[in-house]
Amino acid sequence: MSNSSAGQAFPRSTRSQPSAGESAHAHRKTARSRPSTAGYLILAVTIAVALFFAVWWMDEAAWVPAGLAASVVLLVFFSAREVVMRRAWTRYLLEQDSREHAGKESSRKNGSTKSMHSSGRHSAALRIIQKQSADADVAGAPPETHLDLFHLCQEYVATTDEALQSNNLSAEGRLALRAGQEKVRTLQKHHLLTWARDTSRAQTHEAQQRARTFDKIDTANRALDCLDTALKAYPGEAELEASKVAIREFIASVKVAHWVELAERSAFKGHYRRAIERYKDALFYLNRETVKDELREAGAERIMREIDLLRARLKALGKSEDSSSSRSHPK
Repeated sequence: MSNSSAGQAFPRSTRSQPSAGESAHAHRKTARSRPSTAGYLILAVTIAVALFFAVWWMDEAAWVPAGLAASVVLLVFFSAREVVMRRAWTRYLLEQDSREHAGKESSRKNGSTKSMHSSGRHSAALRIIQKQSADADVAGAPPETHLDLFHLCQEYVATTDEALQSNNLSAEGRLALRAGQEKVRTLQKHHLLTWARDTSRAQTHEAQQRARTFDKIDTANRALDCLDTALKAYPGEAELEASKVAIREFIASVKVAHWVELAERSAFKGHYRRAIERYKDALFYLNRETVKDELREAGAERIMREIDLLRARLKALGKSEDSSSSRSHPK
C-alpha cells in the first residue's frame, strides 16, 4: 500500500489557524512518525542484499543459491507489505488521536474541530478493521491473521476508551464511538475464538501424525495452551471447553495405547510379569485421565481380561516347572 492511498483511507486532523512555527513543528513530528512504504522497501532490499553477500561470502561458487535466497526474501517482504502497512497506518491513526486528546484545548471552537476529526479518524479505523476482518474470514486465511486482528481490536477499544474519557466529544460523537466499540468487541471475540479453534485443530492433527508418544502429547498440550489462552479472555465458552475435552481424551488414548503396546511386546517375548505391570500402568492412565465413561469401561474390561490371561499363563508355567522339577529329582 502506498503512502498516498493510506493517506486517503485515514483522514488527518488539522488545527484551526496554527502559527507558522507551530505548523512546521507539527509537520516535522508527523513526518517522523508517519508509516513509510519507502522505509519498508529499503529495509527489505537491505536484508536481501545482506543475505546475498553472506551466502556468497561463505561459498563464492554459490552465487546462484545466494541470488535465489535474496529473491525469496524480497518476495516474502513484498507479499506482506500491504498487511504490514495497513496495520502500521491503523496504529498511527490511533496513536495520533491519543496524543491529540492528551492536550487541553484553548477554546471551544478548537475543541469541536478536534472532536470532529477524531470521530472521523475512528470511523476510518473502524472501516479498516472491518475490511481486514472480512478478508481474514476468507477460507484459507492462516490462524495468525486472526490473532493479529484480535490485538488490533484491543488497541482500537483501548484508544477509544481514552477518547471517551475526554471532554472534547459531542454527544453524537460519544454515541458513534460506543457503537464502534460494540462492533469491534464482537470482531475481537470472533477472531480470538477463530484463532484458538483453527490453531488447536491444526496442532491436534499434527499430533496425530507424530510417531513418538512424547511428540504426540507435547503437540497436543500446545493445542490445549491455545484454548486456555482464549478461555482466559472468554471463560465458559462452550466450543472451547468441548475442544479441550476432546484433546484431553486424545492425550489419554495416546498414554493408554503406549502402555498397552509395551505390555503386548513383553507378553510376546514371554515376559509375563512385566507385561502385567505394564497393563496395570495402562489401567492407571485410563482411570486417571479424561475419558468417556463407556470407553473407560470397555478399555478397563479388555485390560483386565489380558491380565487374567497372563496370570493364567504364569500359573500354568509355574505348574509345568514344578512338574519338571519333580521328575528331575525323584524321591
